[in-house]
Amino acid sequence: MIIDTDVIIWELRGNLNPKKIIHENIPFCISVITYMELVQGMRNKGELNTFIKQLTSWGVNIIQINNDISTRAMIYVEEYSLSHSMELADALIAATCVNNSEILLTANEKHYKHIPNIQLAKFRP
Repeated sequence: MIIDTDVIIWELRGNLNPKKIIHENIPFCISVITYMELVQGMRNKGELNTFIKQLTSWGVNIIQINNDISTRAMIYVEEYSLSHSMELADALIAATCVNNSEILLTANEKHYKHIPNIQLAKFRP
């Protein structure tokens, strides 16, 4: 399972719903895009260090972008940016999931539901 940025944010804010589902799916994966989005949201080095320790304790596998993922994301942006407002980060996360045949756990189903072959698990905060 790949966990989307929004679910991790809910967990970091102390919401109990993602805490339960995250612990049920350890170890899980995130896209390197999710990692970078989360790091950009950190307010200081203390938060960043706590976040990195948490990822380590969860045994998170950070999936890097490769040629197949970037090509697939490029196609998603071409195909869906005008019709569905597909953004770069979402295209890369979707491409990572499809390329790795992984389910994406997300509360932002509307960002991904138009992608063919993507497997979504809905998260409700």
